[in-house]
Amino acid sequence: MARNNGSRPSGHKHKKQFGQNFLNNGRVIDQIVAAIRPKPENHMVEIGPGEAALTTPLIDVVKRMDIIEIDNDLIGPLKIRFASKPAFNLHHTDALAFDYSTLLEFEPDQPLRIVGNLPYNISSPLMFHLLKFSDHIQDMHFMLQKEVVDRITAEPGIKAYGRLSVMIQYACETEYLFTVGPENFTPPPKVDSAIVRLLPYKTKPFVADDEADFAELVKQAFSQKRKTLRNTLKGYLEVEQIEACGINPTARAETVSVEKFVELANLYHQIKLKSGQ
Repeated sequence: MARNNGSRPSGHKHKKQFGQNFLNNGRVIDQIVAAIRPKPENHMVEIGPGEAALTTPLIDVVKRMDIIEIDNDLIGPLKIRFASKPAFNLHHTDALAFDYSTLLEFEPDQPLRIVGNLPYNISSPLMFHLLKFSDHIQDMHFMLQKEVVDRITAEPGIKAYGRLSVMIQYACETEYLFTVGPENFTPPPKVDSAIVRLLPYKTKPFVADDEADFAELVKQAFSQKRKTLRNTLKGYLEVEQIEACGINPTARAETVSVEKFVELANLYHQIKLKSGQ
C-alpha cells in the first residue's frame, strides 16, 4: 500500500520506491476533509502530500500547514504550487526521522493536527514515531491499508488484534471512519484502504509505570502469537504473577486487553526495580 494521494496527470510514472497510488476521486477527498473538519486556527501537518489532492482543500482554511515530503520529484511542483500561500511550510525530509516537536516553535500552545496517506511499508513505524510526540498532537487522520486500520481498531479476541492494536489504543482513542476502494486510485492498489481517526489521550485511562517496559512486554507477548503467555513471557513473569493480574497463563496475547497488559507491565517493572535491574 502506498502514499495514496494527489491527483495524478497522465504520463506520470508510478514510483515503486515510495509506493505511490494517487487518490483521484473528488468525492472521497471531500469526505476526508469533512472528517478532518479543518478550522482557521489549526496548525496542520501533512505527511506525504503526493500531488496535493488533500493539501489543496486544507491549506486555504488553516493558519499554518507544515508539509513533510521525501520525494525529490515532488518538492519543486509543491513549491511552485503553494509558495504564495501564507500557511505553506515545506520540509524536504524523512517523516520517520523528523522531530515533530520543532514545529511547536511557531505557536507552542497550538497542538498539531496530523494528516496523511501513509505508505503501507512505513505506516506502523511512522505511527510509533508519532506517538512519541502525542502530548503535542490534537488528532491524527490517516489513510492506510484497510487491514492496518482493522488492526489499529481491533478489540481483544479478534484475529486482527495485536501489538499495533495495544500500543496505539494505549495512547489514543481510535475510530474506523470509512473504507476507500481501489477504484479511487491511480494506479489502483490490490487492496482496500480505510480512514482512521486517532485522538491522543490527554489523560490515559490506564497508565504504565514505565512505558519502555510496557512496550517491551507487549512486543514479547506477541512475538509468537500461537504460544500462550506462560511461554512468551517466560523470563519476564512467573505463572503465579500472571495469575495475580487476573489472567489465565494459558491465554494467548490476542485475548488480553490493554488494561491487563498495563497491569502485567507494571508488575514486571516493579519486579525489575526490586531486583535492581
